[in-house]
Amino acid sequence: MLANFSHAQTTAEKSAAPATPATPRPKSDPKSDTAPAAKSATKPEKAAPATKTVVELAADARKSVVIVSHFGRDGKPDGVGAGFVISADGLIATSLHVIGEARPMTVQLHNGKTHDVTEVFAWDRKLDLAIVRIDADGLSPLPLGDSDTLRPGTPVVAIGNPHGLDHSVVQGVVSARRDFDMVEMIQVAIPVEPGNSGGPLLDMEGRVHGILTLKSAVTANLGFAMPVNALKQILRKPNTVPASRWLTIGALNPAEWVPQFGARWTQKSGRIQVEGAGKGFGGRALCVCQREVPGLPSEVQVTVKLDDEAGAAGLAFATDDENRHYGFYPTGGRLRLTRFNGPNIFSWTVIQDIASEHYHPGDWNTLKVRMETERIICSVNGQKVIEMPLTEALEGKVGLAKFRETRAEFKGFLVGTNLAANQPKTVELASLTRKIKELPATGAVDPAVIEELQTRSEASQTLLLDRAKGLEREAEQLRKLATRVHFEAVKRDLIKTLEGAEEKTDLFLAALQVSRLDNPDVDTEGYRRELESMAAQIRAKLPATASEADKLEALRDFLFNENGFHGSRTDYNNRANSYINEVLDDREGIPITLAIIYIELARRLDVTVVGIPLPGHFVVQHNPKKGQPQLIDVFENARVISRQEAEVIVSAYTGRRLREEHLQPASKREIIVRMLRNLLGVTSKNSDSPNPMKYLDLIVELAPDAALERWSRGMIRLQQGERAGAKSDFRWLLDHQSPGIDLERVEELYRRL
Repeated sequence: MLANFSHAQTTAEKSAAPATPATPRPKSDPKSDTAPAAKSATKPEKAAPATKTVVELAADARKSVVIVSHFGRDGKPDGVGAGFVISADGLIATSLHVIGEARPMTVQLHNGKTHDVTEVFAWDRKLDLAIVRIDADGLSPLPLGDSDTLRPGTPVVAIGNPHGLDHSVVQGVVSARRDFDMVEMIQVAIPVEPGNSGGPLLDMEGRVHGILTLKSAVTANLGFAMPVNALKQILRKPNTVPASRWLTIGALNPAEWVPQFGARWTQKSGRIQVEGAGKGFGGRALCVCQREVPGLPSEVQVTVKLDDEAGAAGLAFATDDENRHYGFYPTGGRLRLTRFNGPNIFSWTVIQDIASEHYHPGDWNTLKVRMETERIICSVNGQKVIEMPLTEALEGKVGLAKFRETRAEFKGFLVGTNLAANQPKTVELASLTRKIKELPATGAVDPAVIEELQTRSEASQTLLLDRAKGLEREAEQLRKLATRVHFEAVKRDLIKTLEGAEEKTDLFLAALQVSRLDNPDVDTEGYRRELESMAAQIRAKLPATASEADKLEALRDFLFNENGFHGSRTDYNNRANSYINEVLDDREGIPITLAIIYIELARRLDVTVVGIPLPGHFVVQHNPKKGQPQLIDVFENARVISRQEAEVIVSAYTGRRLREEHLQPASKREIIVRMLRNLLGVTSKNSDSPNPMKYLDLIVELAPDAALERWSRGMIRLQQGERAGAKSDFRWLLDHQSPGIDLERVEELYRRL
């Protein structure tokens, strides 16, 4: 992975997000290349080593050069670069853009063994440098040279992984030293390619003088490296971040879930994914829920899907936070109840292992365990499959378990005294099933039926989709109906949320309901609990006499320093940035979604903050009880900005002048409409995006004067054969003589209908 400047341009500038000022050029210190916190880092040789051939250099450095990979928001590999060992106990140097901010990452050694990163030992965004640690000993570090001694014409060798071709070697010379935004770089006459970033630039004695960082867009035969003396600076003063805190992308909420025995547990949109073998025997790993388990009788439930039926994953219960627990899970197409009394195979007991017609291999299956004083009852998809008497009372926590190399996905985790109370009753299910069976194979559906089904929208969708699988001739109609039922339910909830008094409207809840448009599995109440927990953590740090300024400073510190929230700069147009739940999961968002979290946390701290919809860039405004309002750019770590800076922002994004109307606070309804327009804009740019009709329908519902969206909806309706709907939209446009719309074209289409 290699940055590409035009004259020298980083790949991190793909998005429209603004650049931040660069860190001033560091003063090099050639006398030191280690920090007290990294005593094993290699120091330069006192006497210059003998000059080596390129072949000798490559052979010696091979065992020290590594492959660094990071993963994107979808959990898939998103970038590959290089790095090199700088200490025998596991410190690896590379470029920051190679590891990706907040991204999961791995390091592959020369022997092919892959390690997860345990901590980011030191990093600097403006220098584009990072030092990470892996759990490994006996590594072969490269010696660090003194980059201040390099002169134009000095022969150098670069080693990296261009285009995935690992441990590739190329020779060249130092051609110049250049300053980019007050940061000095080494210009090298070397044909570097993507994948070289983070790799070492060596002199002919095998000492590191630079870290490859940029490629030139002007010519393929020039590249740029960050001087190794800059690396020494951050090595001496590390700003260490544990991997658990660095990985905000998909990171579990530690107040809700605590993994045990390794494996990689991540969270996205209310679902939990796991992959990789655990450290327990048989690859066992747990993810223990931190919610309080009610006294007996109690129940725990989850819906799980395995990527391979040869794997094993499901429920863990009665766990003691060490090695003792029960497990109920599918494996090999069967269902198994087990007990673990210790760390090895001799403490593992398979209580029952059965086949069941109620289990659906390769599909989602709902597992439930009911714990009573004298027995355990295990069910799958609502059917009892195992009952076991108890001779001792159960106690302990509940959670998730996985074994071997299984990749699994979990959703709908619940714990309570009687989970059946949360499910549709048998009579209700029978009524829904009957209504669905009576639906016509084609044609319109009675709106009264939709109204009844949406009262149990999740159950309705399940039944509708199950029937669609078995009845191909009705499948398309049923899927459309399921979507409509869900949409109507979300629309109903969203309108209800926004119809109350402005000061009491929960903007965060409304934003969650927007997320539900595209993801029915969003755990609305779970995310609301998480936001309340965040507010409680901030309040706990404040004195009783805290001023509004104190509260906002505590809020800023909590979000951006303690929890790593940040503006999405390299992935600005990702749909995830417009889903408030995923912004909370990943700690990454665009101005409007970060602003919503900031506004709602401030409201819970009794501080009035409102949204200011600047053209092209959403900011907020603090309206104190005493004093003047202040504009705040949440995207820039909640930095206070002046009106003049707001003018610059508007001009930079839109080329327009800032007008007084742009500084008027947006209502919460208007903020939600702007979110929907963001999603609509992303949809128009991506062919694989969801149908835009749901966004258009909601925008028109919430903002009836939205003429452009009404025109777009009318055209889509016309293309889909919904003549009556299209005619209605065109008639409205003609009646209201909406500016900015080609009314002659509208009238022509209306007459055709």
